[in-house]
Amino acid sequence: MRIVTSVSAMQRLALQWKRRGTPIGFVPTMGYLHEGHLSLVRKARQHVGKRGVVVVSIYVNPAQFAPTEDLANYPRDLPRDKKLCRDAGVDVLFVPGDKQMYSGTGVSPVSLHPSTYVVEENLSRGMEGESRPAHFRGVTTIVAKLFHLVQPDVAVFGAKDFQQAAVVKRLVRDLNFPVKIVVAPTVRETDGLALSSRNKYLSAAEREQAMVLWQSIQLARQAVRASREAIPASRLKSELKWLIETRPAARVDYIEFLDPETLLPVARVKRGTHLALAVFVGKTRLIDNGRL
Repeated sequence: MRIVTSVSAMQRLALQWKRRGTPIGFVPTMGYLHEGHLSLVRKARQHVGKRGVVVVSIYVNPAQFAPTEDLANYPRDLPRDKKLCRDAGVDVLFVPGDKQMYSGTGVSPVSLHPSTYVVEENLSRGMEGESRPAHFRGVTTIVAKLFHLVQPDVAVFGAKDFQQAAVVKRLVRDLNFPVKIVVAPTVRETDGLALSSRNKYLSAAEREQAMVLWQSIQLARQAVRASREAIPASRLKSELKWLIETRPAARVDYIEFLDPETLLPVARVKRGTHLALAVFVGKTRLIDNGRL
């Protein structure tokens, strides 16, 4: 496995592969890797085959964190990540620093932000976009930069970040990036909790209470499948909020029932409606989603 830290070196390498006709699979991450990330690596390998290359990037992007969020404390373990990538058969691990990704901004690494952004204005409005106003502007900008540097034929994202995947798909469509976006299924613990780097923050008691996100999705599915008619979204939201906040450490940020294509909220919930939710468990903010 080759480790690249320079943006110019990464782009040169990618252009060499392009000239040779080598398929490029790409998995962008913020590190602190887990089985969910590794499932994306395997999916990328399936798409490019043995003659292709798989690139994983690790970069904790400051532009997608608000000043009040956990940028400084975001979990990091690069030696462990390197071993996991090597064992998973990754060909190139791209690990740029802030000065490489945002050179010439003239600001300190802690508050590093570019002066040019890529902004998606429809799918990013609600849910994460409303709760974290600067988040998607940072995501779309860094994804666009990474696509220019890695030149992937296919890029794999996880379904746990459902809205993010939809926004990236729209970015690719609207700006004509020649890359196929693959969305891989959410990987869960045996009790249903979606794998997330932020799960590390949970205490043992909080970890147990965090199962309520998956339990909420299951409850909503059961309600929809047991009902002959569409259910008022307001009623089902109230029931889920009550369920979640019976857990002492849990607090709802949002619960949304939405059309899976437009991401617009729906007034009535039926089969095929998508549920997305964000919940604070202690100080840790977790997200999850599922098709009902």
